[in-house]
Amino acid sequence: MRKEKLVSDEIYHVFNKSIASYKIFNSDDDYDRFLYAVNYYTTDRKGSFSSFLKSKEKTINHSDGKYVKIVSYCFMPTHFHLVLKQLEENGIVRFISNLSNSYAKYFNLKHNRKGPLWEGRFRNVLVKTDEQILHLTRYIHLNPVTAYLVDKPGDWRYSSYREYLNVSDKKICSYSDILVVKPDKYKEFVEDRISYQRELAKIKELICE
Repeated sequence: MRKEKLVSDEIYHVFNKSIASYKIFNSDDDYDRFLYAVNYYTTDRKGSFSSFLKSKEKTINHSDGKYVKIVSYCFMPTHFHLVLKQLEENGIVRFISNLSNSYAKYFNLKHNRKGPLWEGRFRNVLVKTDEQILHLTRYIHLNPVTAYLVDKPGDWRYSSYREYLNVSDKKICSYSDILVVKPDKYKEFVEDRISYQRELAKIKELICE
């Protein structure tokens, strides 16, 4: 059990990484499956996830959600970031448990491996103010750029950045009651910080060494 209960109607930065920094997303199919699972496990649904994936009605669109609301996300080769609003008691724990277990089973079966996939329990940080939420979304949307996977955050398909710019056909986030996002201004807000965040990452590496 966690020492502190996650509180409903509060917003949290939730993140976890693979055991030993193992690369767990190796293809578009891997990322897409994880995205479908994120969308699927926000609420109770009829049938299994595997049946959902096979169905002709399969879509990636934000749902009303029962357990959590997705505010923003970014999936990286070895880890994931999610900004979540908890909608009911233990909603985040239930959501992350279902999501993590589902992907671990898929990955282990695909790669004929056994054992844990994730480093341990997910970590979470309470986000207390609107300003913190806004800056947090920028931080996670810049993750792929900071890691030099792409030059611009819009080139990374596996985050909600393009959704925030209103140019994505895969929309699972719901933030209109939390943030006022004007695409042009948000784009400038995020991309003006690219060089700074890359330099900050270098400093962190030096401190860790």
